[in-house]
Amino acid sequence: MDWNGMEYSVRLLQTYLDSYVEWWLQPVPSDGDFKKIWAEHCHDEAGLGEYAYAMQHLAVDHWSTKHQDDRIKWCYRTCMDYFKYGGMDKALAKDRRRQQHDFTNGITEQKSLSQVEQSNKYNTISLPVTGQLRLLDVGSCFNPFLEYKEFLSVGIDLSPAVETVYRCDFLNLQIQEPLQVAPDTVETYMRTLKNPVERLPKESFHVVVFSLLLSYFPSPYQRWICCQKAHELLQLNGLLLIVTPDSSHQNKHAKMVTSWKEGIEALGFKRCTYVKDTHLHYMAFRKVKLKQPRYTLDVGPDNLYIPQDFSEESDESVFCDSFNASKFDNDDVSDTFNELPGGDEEEWFLI
Repeated sequence: MDWNGMEYSVRLLQTYLDSYVEWWLQPVPSDGDFKKIWAEHCHDEAGLGEYAYAMQHLAVDHWSTKHQDDRIKWCYRTCMDYFKYGGMDKALAKDRRRQQHDFTNGITEQKSLSQVEQSNKYNTISLPVTGQLRLLDVGSCFNPFLEYKEFLSVGIDLSPAVETVYRCDFLNLQIQEPLQVAPDTVETYMRTLKNPVERLPKESFHVVVFSLLLSYFPSPYQRWICCQKAHELLQLNGLLLIVTPDSSHQNKHAKMVTSWKEGIEALGFKRCTYVKDTHLHYMAFRKVKLKQPRYTLDVGPDNLYIPQDFSEESDESVFCDSFNASKFDNDDVSDTFNELPGGDEEEWFLI
């Protein structure tokens, strides 16, 4: 992508982000209901179209060439490590040890993982994992996971940039009852979806991806709804992959990351991988409970906060510390989007 093309995409993003930030900073409704604001945003087809076009061109023509080790490749590696190269096996072994420990100490009633899998054979991922991994990419824009033969990728977006992405408002997506059929029948169902997608069957995906998605929403409650829906759509032992921007140093938003971990785990997940690089947080959560526990006063939607939730002027950006809600210099914008997806400080560990 030449400089003129990148500059054009950046200017499109600047125009859109100026209007987006104005929308994002609207006063919180007294009743806490964001439905009206969200509906108005979803009907801004011109603005959403410009945003989709710019994001596609920046991602395809610039980010993917400048940063070879990008967010899409991280998602791919994480899935392969987990489903194909022993990660899931290790996680299940750890579950068995924990279950045996709890049973020995009288904490829980004995029930083997094999019994759980047997009673839920249509909605539980068991080893070995064969065939393509059914992956739902939410906020997909241009469905980048199609290039990997290991995935049956279903991309959805408010405003798709390409025909291979289905139009879908994920916040208002209807979750149907599980299909309860053989995997090849589920694959046929996914390959014959109608556009727009308004409903999907429960417990039908191996992977759900939220890449640069959750920080797009102005309300913790909306982020919470997204994670609830991801839990419903995933099979037991499936993965929720979250990539969210943060250009701050390693520990500046450590409390936020811990809060997200506690909130998402309260929905029936267990975090298995976390990485912080220069501009992004990478998180992988495994679905460990078929039903979502009821959240308490201590853990709930407010756990999924971002710094902007507390800043009336939005002086701290989801993209870069120097990004302002008001007009900003073209060079600053170019530098911001020039650097966003990559990084050189990765710390892998299992929780």
